[in-house]
Amino acid sequence: MKLYTYQTGNDGVDRLGVECSGWPGMLWPVEAFGLKFNDMHDLICRITPRQLAHLADAEAATEGNALRLSNVRLRPPIPHPVQDIICLGINYAEHAVESARFHEQSFLLSREKATYFSKRAYETTGDGDPIPAYTGLVDSLDYEAELGVIISKDCKNVSEREAQNYVFGYTIINDVSARNLQTEHHQWYFGKSLDGFTPMGPCIVTADEFAFPPALAISSTVNGELRQNSNTDHLLHSIAEIIAELSRGITLRAGTIIATGTPAGVGMGFTPPKFLKKGDVVTCEIEGIGKLTNTVK
Repeated sequence: MKLYTYQTGNDGVDRLGVECSGWPGMLWPVEAFGLKFNDMHDLICRITPRQLAHLADAEAATEGNALRLSNVRLRPPIPHPVQDIICLGINYAEHAVESARFHEQSFLLSREKATYFSKRAYETTGDGDPIPAYTGLVDSLDYEAELGVIISKDCKNVSEREAQNYVFGYTIINDVSARNLQTEHHQWYFGKSLDGFTPMGPCIVTADEFAFPPALAISSTVNGELRQNSNTDHLLHSIAEIIAELSRGITLRAGTIIATGTPAGVGMGFTPPKFLKKGDVVTCEIEGIGKLTNTVK
């Protein structure tokens, strides 16, 4: 099933809804199932397996409460992460090649060990919301379509075999990047963390919808031009490996968001580079999850 954060009308109140399998385009408020959560993070932390199964059954919802997805304003599924997003750098082989070609000193990294960094995202950006251009600060704005993994429960010292039991679901993340800040500062935190640089959505798909590890087509387009086109099965470091390695020394709290890296085809990978400019429309798409579209403004 797909879980959404959405708004109706002009009251600015975030609500939670579910799109059940077999009912595409229809959204039921979680309250229609007799459940109440403060926000998506609260749902992830507190929902029981029985309640999750209950949400998946549209027949269990109160009649007459369904909404059309096209009639609501979609918000990022987790508008305010409680901590920085954990990111994987250079986690697709072809992206490693294009990154080193653009700036060898910053991107020529070992592929034997995963490269981790964090991305500040006090507030994420939803489907249809703008990406700020930061004219005067950023001269090389880039996009990165990524599979986001949401941790379901606190985990520490989890083995690779156990890792899938700690995945709540998946979403799409556009790891927007200012390449000039990323290279000038010789670290990635600032260039990845400007306000508005974390588009996410349009939903969270629960883990039971996909085999583990998920092998999903992932792509991005800019103004309709196909830029990235790969599959999440090509990750150099798998989701199970990532969770197992991180949890050896870090307690991954429920609701933790992990961005698993981007495939080749980002703007800096072209010769000459194809960086974003005002008015560009970026769409990141992952099979089975949906499309995340944002315009640079």
